[in-house]
Amino acid sequence: MSDALQPLIVGSGPAGIRAAQALVAAAIRPAVVDEAPSAGGQIYRQRLVPDERGPRDLYGSEAGKATALHHAFDRIRDKIDYFPESLVWHIRDRTADTMKGGRNRRLPFTHLILATGATDRVVPFRGWTTPGVFTLGGAQIALKSQGCAIGENVVFLGSGPLLYLVAWQYMKAGAKVAAVLDTAPFLAKLHLARGALSQPGVVVRGLRYVAELMARGVPVRFGVEPARIEGEGRVGAVVWRENGRERRLACDAVGYGFALRSETQLADLAGCRFVFDERDRAWRPERDAAGRTSMAGIYIAGDGAGIAGADAAELAGERAALALLEDAGLAVDRARVADLERRLEGIRRFRDVLEAAFPFPTAWASSVEDDVLLCRCEEISVGQVRHAARDQGVSELNRLKALTRIGMGRCQGRMCSTAAAEVLAAAGGRPVAAVGRLRAQPPVKPLPLAIVSEGETA
Repeated sequence: MSDALQPLIVGSGPAGIRAAQALVAAAIRPAVVDEAPSAGGQIYRQRLVPDERGPRDLYGSEAGKATALHHAFDRIRDKIDYFPESLVWHIRDRTADTMKGGRNRRLPFTHLILATGATDRVVPFRGWTTPGVFTLGGAQIALKSQGCAIGENVVFLGSGPLLYLVAWQYMKAGAKVAAVLDTAPFLAKLHLARGALSQPGVVVRGLRYVAELMARGVPVRFGVEPARIEGEGRVGAVVWRENGRERRLACDAVGYGFALRSETQLADLAGCRFVFDERDRAWRPERDAAGRTSMAGIYIAGDGAGIAGADAAELAGERAALALLEDAGLAVDRARVADLERRLEGIRRFRDVLEAAFPFPTAWASSVEDDVLLCRCEEISVGQVRHAARDQGVSELNRLKALTRIGMGRCQGRMCSTAAAEVLAAAGGRPVAAVGRLRAQPPVKPLPLAIVSEGETA
């Protein structure tokens, strides 16, 4: 039976690595495709070139987990077909189109595990496209993979656990953190008390980040409302509103974001059915507790299945691989399956607590000015979206795309679709679920026009 299986795993982060490890343990040889040059995903991203930094410098309190994951991948490296620096840009007929170095390769599969992860959730405000403004994830990647900071005097703005983690990592790396500006009110953090019993280590670690930032003299403000980024050609200051007053702080860079959004485009191309997740305010692929999607033989794990974090991604990756083995008629350890599902359910409940402690700023969509740029690829403003809703009767996201070109640029909606959905829903006085989601189209990311096919037409 195992010789007939050709599993393909997309992504070599925590979920992809644990999925590959479980398949290898069952004498299966999966193919693993990833855009990065080395395994680890965004959370445990490795350095581009060796330097004097050790795991503790790169990953802080998560150094042990990162090292264990990297070593796990090294141990199975010769038992898998690994395609680093390769982009999966289309999925059709049990085949994945991949591109590396301008060459297209088609990888057939019998089973597919999508471990595509997540990217930052961004909502625009005045000045957000000024050079020197980075997403929180982008700021973290610069520090981990290249060993450089996004500026010399950095403000971190937004909400979510990543806000404090990245600020703390910058401080520990020696960068000057000018302030941490949290859009969530302080009282929202009291929800964390509900999570202290189930995930005490996570709560204590988060509190330590805040305490150490404040002990180093970093101002930490709660309940702020971003007003604008100032600067000509480069960030010069950030301005926000707090308790009815406008405040201004000089800086030369801003790390910015509101938690994460799942990467779901490949699941869409694979034909998976979607459901709306009220907690994440987003559409995600429908799945069961094991990661099975609505399409037979296609599984999803990690943040691409719904935001849950790196620990959950490791568990979900292994669980999805065991589901694949079960569906192929192979024996699995039932006690291990039960343990994985129990621990995943515990993390899911804790994620509900985190969402309550770091709520999305739902008032933003109604308060942002008309002339603020929303889709930077196609230069579509917030006002154009409102005009389409008010004067052209647009109430659905794909109709908005057809009329305005929003989401048609290089990012294919990964940056702008969340904000566009919020603005469109607010303009029509409807819940965000009612405006739908952008349908994915190949290629999901830009390809060179001169792409060369290996044996088949691209």
